[in-house]
Amino acid sequence: MKNGNPEPVIFKSISALLKALGLPKPMHPMVALVNYKDIKVDTTELGMGYVLNFYKISFKEHFAGQIRYGQGHYDFEEGGLSFTAPHQVISAAAEEKDYSGHTLLFHPDFIRNYPLGKNILKYGFFSYSVAEALYLSDKEKKVIFSVFDNIAMELDTNIDHFSQDVLVSQIEVLLNYSNRFYSRQFITRKIVHNDLVTAMEAYLVAIFTTDKPLIEGLPTVQDVAEHLKVSPRYLNDMLRSLTGQTTQQHIHHKLIEKAKEILSTSNLTVAEIAYNLGFEQPQSFNRLFKNKVKVTPLEFRQSFN
Repeated sequence: MKNGNPEPVIFKSISALLKALGLPKPMHPMVALVNYKDIKVDTTELGMGYVLNFYKISFKEHFAGQIRYGQGHYDFEEGGLSFTAPHQVISAAAEEKDYSGHTLLFHPDFIRNYPLGKNILKYGFFSYSVAEALYLSDKEKKVIFSVFDNIAMELDTNIDHFSQDVLVSQIEVLLNYSNRFYSRQFITRKIVHNDLVTAMEAYLVAIFTTDKPLIEGLPTVQDVAEHLKVSPRYLNDMLRSLTGQTTQQHIHHKLIEKAKEILSTSNLTVAEIAYNLGFEQPQSFNRLFKNKVKVTPLEFRQSFN
């Protein structure tokens, strides 16, 4: 590995990654469980980072410094899980430095002919950022470690007709436990997340009190997430857990509240209001308003006369 690579290094196979890390070939070509203490090379030599063509689930025992959550910073020492889907750029310095633990690697082809091959898309945490890792309690760690142990034991067994079935089932168990523990995290870190909800509400109010929608169009989920400095999928899952609504539903709620205000206090036409709120076509505004309020914008205005 050489320093100063202008572009991320792409690893198409698990074998290629293990070779770059100074590790022996995997016991199975499409699944591997790596112990970080066995890595003998400086992974920061990967330069700009790297891209994997396979899934990566890492347990980190120690985080160096603080982890950013939204616009704040919080200390975490208990360690936890992070998840990376294929084709995402991973920063070598941020991901692999100053911690120990394990990483599970598995190729999409390994699960392709199983229900998990399609269902894996429902596990939104593969789209979360490193700062949105799953922080585990001691009890949860034991559960996760037991699954890792089962995978390690199976990988250490001679491959037979049942090997793939057993390994895929263990991966699915790991993902289902992670889903459960993330649900718990959204609740136990409620103070942190409530701060994000408050910041989001303030951001949306500020947008709809300016002419920004008229100039730039309706705010998107990506816009809100970037403002809050969190990933769109994490924001959406967090909001669902705390409020029962998606990010898009929150945007629509603020938009409709603003539309009601304008309809009841101004003489602007419905079309003018639609354009001011960021709609390209008044018909789209009419449909959304009626869907949310059960009456058309004009019928809503007439109710005040």
